[in-house]
Amino acid sequence: MSDAPSVPPAKPSQAALDRYAELFNQSLTLRHFGAQVAFPEGRKVVVTIPELKPEHRGGVGSAAAVNGGILAALFDYAIGTSGALVDPSRRCATVQLSMSFQRPVTGDHLRVEAEIDSQGLTLLFATARVYDSQDRVCGQCQGVVRLSNLPWPSGESPAAN
Repeated sequence: MSDAPSVPPAKPSQAALDRYAELFNQSLTLRHFGAQVAFPEGRKVVVTIPELKPEHRGGVGSAAAVNGGILAALFDYAIGTSGALVDPSRRCATVQLSMSFQRPVTGDHLRVEAEIDSQGLTLLFATARVYDSQDRVCGQCQGVVRLSNLPWPSGESPAAN
C-alpha cells in the first residue's frame, strides 16, 4: 500500500460540457418540455424553462402553478445530467429521487440547479433546487446517479432522439 496521496480525477473541460449540453438540448424530449440544460463554470447543472406555457401548468389545481410531474421531470434531468460533471463521455442514469415542495412554482419562467454532494466510483449523490421567476426556492430534490464505464451510444451525449 502506498502512502502517496491519491490524485483526484481531472474535471471535464468547459468545452466538453458545453458540447454535451448543445447535443442534449437538441433532443426531442428536452425541446418538448421547452427546457435547456447548461453547466455554468463546470461546477453545477442548470436546467431552465425560459418561457412557461399553459401545458406546464396545473399544479395544486390552479392554472398558475407548474404541474408537479413537470417539476419531477426537470429534477430528473438536473440530477441525471450531473454525471456529466464527472465525465460527459460516460453513460449515467438516475436511480433514485426524493423530492419535496415548499411552495407552488409560479411566474413566467423557472430554473433548476443541481450540484454533486459526493461521489464514489460508480455512484454520485446530488441535490437540486427549483426556483420560480422571483428567484425563490420552491422545492428541492436529493438523488443518486449511477455512472457506467460505457460511452454514450452517440459517442457524445445521452440525447437519443
